[in-house]
Amino acid sequence: MKIERKLSAGVAVAAALLAAAPAHADFTGKSAGDIMVRARALWVVPDESASVTVLGGDVNVSNDVVPEIDFTYFLTDNIALELIAGTTRHKVSHTPTGIDLGKVSLLPPTLTLQYHFMPKERLSPYVGAGVNYTVFYNEDAPGGAVTSIDYDNSFGWALQAGVDYAVADRWYVNFDVKKIFLSTDVSINGGAINAKVDLDPWLFGVGVGYRF
Repeated sequence: MKIERKLSAGVAVAAALLAAAPAHADFTGKSAGDIMVRARALWVVPDESASVTVLGGDVNVSNDVVPEIDFTYFLTDNIALELIAGTTRHKVSHTPTGIDLGKVSLLPPTLTLQYHFMPKERLSPYVGAGVNYTVFYNEDAPGGAVTSIDYDNSFGWALQAGVDYAVADRWYVNFDVKKIFLSTDVSINGGAINAKVDLDPWLFGVGVGYRF
């Protein structure tokens, strides 16, 4: 499947980067003032539900696999701020009718405050919580019965858990999971049909990071 191919490609890139990482340097661990940059393959899985006027029913939002980059700044050895950047595109349909509602792209920058356990160890898990602001753009109505569709930008909350494993002093493998609580108001055909959609996506990430 297309999603599996994308995810496999992301893992292959991560493996190639790790193979190039120097392994001989002395290990120092995470410290206050450090900046970590990670590149991840991100699997975005909406956990959607909706309230739709006129039609009733629900909506279905497709999964996506995309590249993502994040930046983490360590305020102390244990406490850090992380900002992620990436964009996804999803197909949307109505259930149970199967009516095609077109495609939409999401730009969901998310800022989390993290606590890193065991920052001086090679295996360092962390948890985080923060805020998300999602911009919906490039709405593509399918035509026919659906001539226009509009999504409102919105704020949401985010929870996070992950782990960094140092393969060298400054190179890390990373596994990360986020849950974003996100809702949007949707207007179809100029307001003839409206919907309140809870997207609430899971974000599963795997990648590599470098600590400056």
